[in-house]
Amino acid sequence: MKIEDVLKSTIAYDNSKRIILNVLYTQNVITDNFNEILKPYELSGEQYNVLRILRGQKGNPANMCVIQERMLAKTSNTTRLVDKLLLKKFVTRNVCPENRRKIEVLITQKGLDVLKELDPKVMEHEQFFSKNLDSEELEQLNQLLEKYRNQ
Repeated sequence: MKIEDVLKSTIAYDNSKRIILNVLYTQNVITDNFNEILKPYELSGEQYNVLRILRGQKGNPANMCVIQERMLAKTSNTTRLVDKLLLKKFVTRNVCPENRRKIEVLITQKGLDVLKELDPKVMEHEQFFSKNLDSEELEQLNQLLEKYRNQ
């Protein structure tokens, strides 16, 4: 369905406007679907992102700067996200022994367990949105989005 039809527009958009609207609308559809997966775990997409970053540390702690620079949404309040994950006992937070101004965050076994449970659901979510495209189209879409984004 064309974006004009989705938005019930009575005017045709130029291609520059159409791509922005298509990307934003598609992001919302994907995000809404993803949030439904996370809802039973009382996690937000940003909290999930922090947990995945910490799992990628393979047992090594990450400081707030490392987490922030690897976040998908750079505007996220990392301290607030970590505080919420602390309350759920998905992470621990300690002062770095070498630099007391530095805070180190580490994923707990409980955090790893929730990610392990979510992994197949997330994979199914990703594959659901890819099913209408063949592998060549998926590669092309990735290349085009990267080209579009990297101005």
